[in-house]
Amino acid sequence: MGTGDSRAAGQRSDLGRIKTWWRTLGGDRFAVLPPPTRSRYTQSDGHEDAAEMFAVRGIAAGTSFAYWHWQSQDAFDHSGDLTGELYLHWGGDHATVAAGLGAGPDGYRIVDGGPQGAFRLDKVTAVDADGLPAPEDTAGVRQLLARLDEPRRRTARETEYEPLTPAEERWLHDRLGDLLDRERATGTGAGAAAGTDGPAAPTGGPADSGPGPDLPAAARFAAPLEHRQALTPDETARLLSAWRETYAGRLADWRGRRPVLNALLRQEHPDAWEVAAELGPQASYALTAHPSPRSLELLRAWALAGNGSAVRGWFRTHRALREPDPFRAARTLSDELAAHPAPEAAQTALLDALRTADAEERPAPADRDTAADTVLPLLATLRYTTDDRLPRPLRVAAAQAARDTVSRVRETAGRLPGGEAADALAAVDRYEAVRDDLLAGTGPDLTGYEGHLGDLYHHYRTLSPADVTWLRDRLADPSTGVQGIAFCLELLYAHGEATGDDVEALLPRWKKELTKQYRTTYTEWRHPLVTLTCLALDLGHPAAADLLAWWAKPKPLWKNPVRLLTCLGAPDEAKAAELWEFIASGEHDTGHLMTWVLLRARLDSTHPLHVAERLIGAPGVRDYVLHRVLIGVADPAQPLWHYAIDPRSHSWWRRAREVADDPRLSDAARAIGLKAARDHCVLRHPDQVRPALTEGEVAEARAWAEARAHRTAAG
Repeated sequence: MGTGDSRAAGQRSDLGRIKTWWRTLGGDRFAVLPPPTRSRYTQSDGHEDAAEMFAVRGIAAGTSFAYWHWQSQDAFDHSGDLTGELYLHWGGDHATVAAGLGAGPDGYRIVDGGPQGAFRLDKVTAVDADGLPAPEDTAGVRQLLARLDEPRRRTARETEYEPLTPAEERWLHDRLGDLLDRERATGTGAGAAAGTDGPAAPTGGPADSGPGPDLPAAARFAAPLEHRQALTPDETARLLSAWRETYAGRLADWRGRRPVLNALLRQEHPDAWEVAAELGPQASYALTAHPSPRSLELLRAWALAGNGSAVRGWFRTHRALREPDPFRAARTLSDELAAHPAPEAAQTALLDALRTADAEERPAPADRDTAADTVLPLLATLRYTTDDRLPRPLRVAAAQAARDTVSRVRETAGRLPGGEAADALAAVDRYEAVRDDLLAGTGPDLTGYEGHLGDLYHHYRTLSPADVTWLRDRLADPSTGVQGIAFCLELLYAHGEATGDDVEALLPRWKKELTKQYRTTYTEWRHPLVTLTCLALDLGHPAAADLLAWWAKPKPLWKNPVRLLTCLGAPDEAKAAELWEFIASGEHDTGHLMTWVLLRARLDSTHPLHVAERLIGAPGVRDYVLHRVLIGVADPAQPLWHYAIDPRSHSWWRRAREVADDPRLSDAARAIGLKAARDHCVLRHPDQVRPALTEGEVAEARAWAEARAHRTAAG
């Protein structure tokens, strides 16, 4: 069926067929939610929709249910054709959901992801006697490539794949040859089946237009071959030629580069080093797999600039060529990082490389209690903090890494055999004796994954003098990026610790750096220019006028949805009215209601919880936004700006409990907190909470919920 076919009411599309089948589901103790709209974007939204549907339709509490959300909807293209697995999420009893979904609609199959996973719906495809699909079968080709790309074993050093059968290898070579010989794909045939990954088109047309190989599609067939070191020199050379032509001056933009670079190095192609140098740190993985003096020098240069992947590759290559002992190698490289100096994150990456190497050299015996042995990597990190073989920067990095794991080590140590338990507890005591000294004046890596910063946000609910100093120093450091500025400035501002000096530190950078788009949908902090503007307004700083003038300009467009968040600075009734007018309009909320609640609380000299409480049931205020705001403002000294209640966060869990137990609040407000707590992963999926919980913390949380089982949750 071509994607351009016209279809009556969509019933000939995959989406239409699946919806028709979906409407037949449901029965005793099992229900399905209607197909999603954009408002059901996450699993949390799905559970909220289920609760609402149960209440409206009178469905019994405890009924199991299934649904898919808007992100899952990406499995369909614009014509409704299924281009990937459709993830079906669920709640309730896993066995009941599995029975309710059954085998799937005719022509499709359902794979059960288990009690901790989603169900996956996909097409049933035909294969020949060798297990291979027809090249024109887009779904069959996609499924085969997914199977061949699945590792059978993965370690820190290598990824191992099942060998190809002779028929599979011939089939891949044939498909790759077809794509290298043909005109660049126009979105049909094997290229579409492989899932093209074309980059942003350069000026003058799409990257894969005009004569030449279909490079994005070819990459999908090259990868499973090179995973088994089966790309031929001729194939590699042709891929390289097409890569250089299509991505001239921007080789790193091609997402299919990994197998080609590996093949170039493996085959000792004369252009391999030129390609690696142009790719920069993104070539670290390949250079590490092919250690040589030349790769060592490139990795070193990138590592000294602070690239984490390069640091780990540098460590492994240094050990392979110069110093096999991991501790001596780590000391040598740490000293060199400190001498330049490299960013603090480089020491953290080096510690990570050391931990991996140390674990590989001390594998646990096969007859050990694997549940107890999960503590061994945590214990090793904790011991590094007092290991004289390591220099102070690495011991500091270890102390930071151990900060959220020491309770788990102490709790689990008793399961270790023999004298190991006593040794582990002694290591905990030694760590706690040096912890404060090592952690003084330190903080998290501000350049890494923003979710990690959110994971440790609860550590900053109060700020010590050392925290304030560190945060201010980071703001004044020209190397701190936009994410780091946003994190540090938000904390200082919310806690009332930000000053005019912080404004002055950022003024030289705001026009060139802070006026850039920075998405904060999934963070606990706002865009740094919003926070800076609020601070300048509160202080009456002369820069406030320039900042407001910039916000008033029509461009850039990214700022329009967040401009009103600056109303929190030097609030007045006019700003409150303007902000409320926006809220009442029903426009998409990106922190507006929270801003209004905090603003109103400042004007009325009251706790923001009481402001939010008065909005319960107010016309035009969306419940799911208000519920998040109510919990997010529980502590006005550290409001939580995430766009939804984060079910994996310590911060949101604690605020939900506080709202549920706050005697100053109405029953309706407390019920909102109780519902949020009951829906949190601490109770539903404690293994998903980060940092990980101890068994004692989980038991305490369940006891807390059980003690309130008599209370009715809102919604």
